[in-house]
Amino acid sequence: MTKIQDARKSEMEWCMSIPKVELHAHLNGSIRDSTLLELAKGLGDKGLIDFSLVEHVILKNDRSLSEVFKLFDVIHILTTDHATVTRITKEVVEDFASENVVYVELRTTPKKNESKGMSKRSYIEAVLEGLRAVSSVHLGFIPLSEEIKNHSNPILSASATDDRSNENTRKKVFVRLLLSIDRRETTEAAMETVMLALEMRHFGVVGIDLSGNPAVGEWVTYLPALKFAREQGLYVTLHCGEVPNSREIHDMLDFLPERIGHACFFEEEHWRKLKSSKIPVELCLTSNIRTLSVPSIDAHHFVDLYNAKHHVVLCTDDSGVFSTSLSNEYKIAASSFGLGRKEMFELSKNAVEFIFADNMIHRPSFNHQSLIAIHQQSNSTQNPKTHRSI
Repeated sequence: MTKIQDARKSEMEWCMSIPKVELHAHLNGSIRDSTLLELAKGLGDKGLIDFSLVEHVILKNDRSLSEVFKLFDVIHILTTDHATVTRITKEVVEDFASENVVYVELRTTPKKNESKGMSKRSYIEAVLEGLRAVSSVHLGFIPLSEEIKNHSNPILSASATDDRSNENTRKKVFVRLLLSIDRRETTEAAMETVMLALEMRHFGVVGIDLSGNPAVGEWVTYLPALKFAREQGLYVTLHCGEVPNSREIHDMLDFLPERIGHACFFEEEHWRKLKSSKIPVELCLTSNIRTLSVPSIDAHHFVDLYNAKHHVVLCTDDSGVFSTSLSNEYKIAASSFGLGRKEMFELSKNAVEFIFADNMIHRPSFNHQSLIAIHQQSNSTQNPKTHRSI
């Protein structure tokens, strides 16, 4: 191994070791390749898909944009039953925990599949069941209130937080959920998602996301549901500026969401408006490069926002689809933008300020020192003094 390779390995190990916060992760885009391969082969054996047409796409790490879209199509087919949704939820949380992500907000669009008996509600229940099934880490998720203990649904009334016998010997991960409104949906369907989020807020649902194909739909379609969500105390994050759409970007910034994601196709007036609003931006470096939303990593708007001291959070978007991890995103930022360990640790620390806190996690009491303490319980060799002095 050369000195350069040694240094890169050391940097990646450091990025793996620090406690991190993930605020922009799509559940279905974060599936393990091995799980996708297994599920696709199963459907292929049943004659439901042509496995030979998708196998090479799943096995390929550096996927082209067309292959990314093809993989999303495959994922949509594979995630239409409750058992699969439960499995991938469990695995996604375990994967984040394995790289010392100590707080994660998973976002997912509630799905209907009448042939499988799946409603939007039962889909989210399957997600919750996946969280309940996590056993390799201590999951800070569902509040232990009398209301929840007495809930009629046995799936929802249980949680990994119920068994605290070995709480102090396992990694601890806080998980919250964002329900996504799909841009293909009607106003009524969007409102249905918000109502479901309100119904499920005691089970870790803290906010609403607007996502989906940015080339379809109109902002005015979702606005009533988003306004209602805000009025009811839900946090809102928007996929904003994924494609050139000046009017929509302007209107989204006027809405003043708690966070936005991507912000790739902004014009000068949008940058001025964003910076004056101080809306935090969820930045997904690998995703933006792979989807051709930015021409190169050197041209990424991270640099401008970071230098302007605007609030930014490094995120994965779709770690499975884009073959990345949050640790890798930190490593890319460090190597591409010349950031040292002190700056990288500050990025991680500052992300805590932008979590969609609920009654279980209050800012500023859930601060980065809390994350360091959690990290210490994860059998890390790092310690708070080392981190503070970087």
